[in-house]
Amino acid sequence: MLKKIPVAELREGMFLHGLCGSWMQHPFWRSKFVVKNADDIRLIVESGITEVMIDADKGLDVAPPPAGSHDEVATVVEPARARAVARAAPKPAGLSEEVARARKICDTGRSAVKAMLNEARLGRAVSREAAGALVQDISDSVARNAGALISLARLKTADDYTYMHSVAVCALMVVLARQLGLDEEQAREAGEAGLMHDLGKALVPQDVLNKPGKLTDDEFTLVKQHSKLGHDLLLQSGYASAATLDVCLHHHEKVDGSGYPERLAGDAISLYAKMGAVCDVYDAITSDRPYKAGWDPSESIRRMTEWSEGHFDKRVFQAFVKSIGIYPTGSLLRLTSGRLAVVVEQSRASLLKPVVRAFFSTKSSVYVTPELIDLSRSGQGEKIAGVEDPAAWGLKNIERFWMA
Repeated sequence: MLKKIPVAELREGMFLHGLCGSWMQHPFWRSKFVVKNADDIRLIVESGITEVMIDADKGLDVAPPPAGSHDEVATVVEPARARAVARAAPKPAGLSEEVARARKICDTGRSAVKAMLNEARLGRAVSREAAGALVQDISDSVARNAGALISLARLKTADDYTYMHSVAVCALMVVLARQLGLDEEQAREAGEAGLMHDLGKALVPQDVLNKPGKLTDDEFTLVKQHSKLGHDLLLQSGYASAATLDVCLHHHEKVDGSGYPERLAGDAISLYAKMGAVCDVYDAITSDRPYKAGWDPSESIRRMTEWSEGHFDKRVFQAFVKSIGIYPTGSLLRLTSGRLAVVVEQSRASLLKPVVRAFFSTKSSVYVTPELIDLSRSGQGEKIAGVEDPAAWGLKNIERFWMA
């Protein structure tokens, strides 16, 4: 029997079924476990959570109310109702407004995925409930402003690539799902698939994953096994989501049949797996890796367009470009005035005319007073002259200009 109780009534020996609050509020990767000691209770209290769900059939129950008392110590709820948490639709937010929240999600998401992979290495079951809570926080963030979390996640270091890649692909999958017209439940399912798609890398030797040089044929064969290994891990965990299982196994398939592990082609690849292929590649090539620096976001879109004929599903790739822009947030552009500008957000008027912040003169090779420019507005006098590589101009940390 499930009961909702105040944290003040929580005691050792109770089976915690759920924490009534955002996943980001509490310090536990799992939200279902037996409360073993006072430290568990202290951490829950200090997190600010005021109510929890316990399962009285799996652990201690609350003390019965005094005889004659009309006050109910706990509210008994049906399991289905316990799982349905009412959430207000996220309100749109500006980029700078969402950056702080997105940064927190990235930080906690990194730790959560790291813990998830560690548990997988130890042969422990993967918690779909905990994964779902993280997906919901990511989904809410990209609903408020897609550019904030996606662009922050791209700034991962080579050391935490494996963890942050999962967070980034989750966010990209949610945004792409909405662009394709999928409903919110399907969008969350796509996000969950993105979060779990590389679970099998937990079983690939870290020295191979993080090798700074080119992989040998044997090492590459080993890395390619991660999709099947992850799929098997999820099956062993009793993971019920067909979409997540499918994306985990098939996100490296290509529409021309040259992918792996099953060399599927065309319509034999599911929509979710086609989405996973696009999102996985985009985040991989825009991120710094042990063996190469990430490409500029807009340069990555250009190169993916060249590959799209045999690699990606055309409809899915076009929707992806619409969802993040031809010049995604963080892209470095050269304007007709000779100034360099970083993309701050997309314009509703045109994918080719984003909102940018100009900050550097190529004519004088000096920083100039930053200026926010909406390239879609008539009469503003600037156009895009080309895409630039920050390293070619000795520029570092240009993200500070789009975060401002």
